Amino acid sequence: MIVSARSTAFFADFGRMRALAGIFAAAVLAVTIGVPATADARGVRSARAYDGTWNVVFTTRAGNCSSTNSAPFAVSGRRLYSAGGGKVTGGISPAGIVSVRISLGLSVARGSGRLVGSSGAGWWSGIISGDRCGGTWQAARG
Repeated sequence: MIVSARSTAFFADFGRMRALAGIFAAAVLAVTIGVPATADARGVRSARAYDGTWNVVFTTRAGNCSSTNSAPFAVSGRRLYSAGGGKVTGGISPAGIVSVRISLGLSVARGSGRLVGSSGAGWWSGIISGDRCGGTWQAARG
């Protein structure tokens, strides 16, 4: 029996293809088994569950900033936007976890927290009018 380099290369490629097919099949099986039939089964809300205007009150706990400020935010799908003044960018997960960046002039702040139902809360920090500040926020659906 004669084994050429060409046939050896074919079988080497066959082994790699078979391994990739096995990995692919395992991945598909894991995804199929690991995903509940509905998002509600995991306690996750729909992509539009938080849509609307939210009134957010910021309370300063550290730094030399105004003690309390408020601003309206808009949620559409998984994105956060300004609903009046300043630039707001951010996102919200299906579980209501919020991450946001707010800027107005030279002031910039970042915040995170969670929305549940018609309310939410979290922490924020940033540089407001040149001062480093931080605190908490509370939100209510408008």
